[in-house]
Amino acid sequence: MITVQDWSDAQLLWDFQQMGHQPRPCSVAIGLGSHDLGVADVAVRLYRRGLVPLLVFTGATSRTTRDRMPRGEAEHYRERALELGVPGGAVLVEPRARNTGENIRFSRELLAGQNIRVSSVLLVCKPYEERRAYATARQLWPEVDFVCASSGMALTEYVDSIGDGRLVLDMLVGAVQRLIVYPALGFMVEQEIPAPVAAAYERLRERGFTSRLVSA
Repeated sequence: MITVQDWSDAQLLWDFQQMGHQPRPCSVAIGLGSHDLGVADVAVRLYRRGLVPLLVFTGATSRTTRDRMPRGEAEHYRERALELGVPGGAVLVEPRARNTGENIRFSRELLAGQNIRVSSVLLVCKPYEERRAYATARQLWPEVDFVCASSGMALTEYVDSIGDGRLVLDMLVGAVQRLIVYPALGFMVEQEIPAPVAAAYERLRERGFTSRLVSA
């Protein structure tokens, strides 16, 4: 059972993950694969606004997507974009990445292989992973300017759209844990974590929202 305190702590983590960037014209948008098809919808909206000429969808499958997206996260995102009217020539697919670092590295390699010059990227992801995605991208592709974008949903609205509150809280805790442990491993740049956010993270861990933690 998710308690009132759990939801309060989750809200702190949710708010912290929002980078507050304003979308602006960029060389390309990169949609990070996940269980959330809404990432593709956000990327399409950015394309329709004329902010990017090209969409890259990146992602294989994971334990949370192998049933929902059997053809791979990036391929399901591509199909969604085509359904919404994006021309096929404006979409590239990177189907191998299995984590955020690989999303960035493999997308970079794909674009370089197509001789596409990139100076800025609209980084499209789930709302609660903006900061993690940004920190990873800045570490692995430091010469590029990254602007984060997500659906802008409130926490409660997002949970309703996913239909699994516990999964969202588990993911929130996992995202913050990676901000804590990954900089020392060279996986992302360091981000300062405010004390109230750190305390909320620890309470949620103690409450058992731990299925998305990594060994550290």
